[in-house]
Amino acid sequence: MSANARRRRESRIVSREYVYVHDEGEGGAEQSRELKLRIPEVLDSEYGMYVWPCAPVLAQYIWFHRASMTGKSVLEVGAGVSLPGIVAAKCGANVILSDSAALPQCLENCSRSCAQNNLDGVPVIGLTWGEISPDLLTLPPIDVILGSDVFYEPKDFEDVLVTVRFIMEKNPNAEFWTTYQVRSANWSIEALLHKWDLQCLNIPLKKFNADRECLAGSQLPGSHSIQMMIITMKRDP
Repeated sequence: MSANARRRRESRIVSREYVYVHDEGEGGAEQSRELKLRIPEVLDSEYGMYVWPCAPVLAQYIWFHRASMTGKSVLEVGAGVSLPGIVAAKCGANVILSDSAALPQCLENCSRSCAQNNLDGVPVIGLTWGEISPDLLTLPPIDVILGSDVFYEPKDFEDVLVTVRFIMEKNPNAEFWTTYQVRSANWSIEALLHKWDLQCLNIPLKKFNADRECLAGSQLPGSHSIQMMIITMKRDP
């Protein structure tokens, strides 16, 4: 890339601040009472490289449960700008960020988010939904999978769940924490969950203080209808 092209690209990058403050979650007196983050966005890029309304909601769930994040092994899929993963890392989790191997610009932005928040040594890997890759095969044990608005295109729904199920085969107690925006009443993953022996628990937003239009100092999620759910493997009766 030429120097001029690099300067033009960098001029399209803006950093937005998100501030998570103490609430009545599991933080406890010994936990941080405020977390400030800067998240870089590429303004005229593909939709994976700026913050969508689901991300602050999932990050709020992580922040609300921050006392239990320390030492957890966390993988964010479809990370893009990586807001939930960055929050998890700041709360003491051992985080791996991932996005499609076919989108190196998204992987670059994951690394940029880490750099802007002084996070060294966070692995960034290419994981394409529905594909078995060397990086997928060599993942360490995982406790929590994060996914913000990964149920965006119906054609991708099964590939997302196939990847999640593959990880859970090796990590039967792992949980998939995900937020999604309700865009159509006709879109559902219920049949796919049954097909892949997965189960879902819906978490009301008010349970973790996310039932409001402004989160972390941002007007996201606004008036969008956001849902939070935890997906796990089905347990034998």
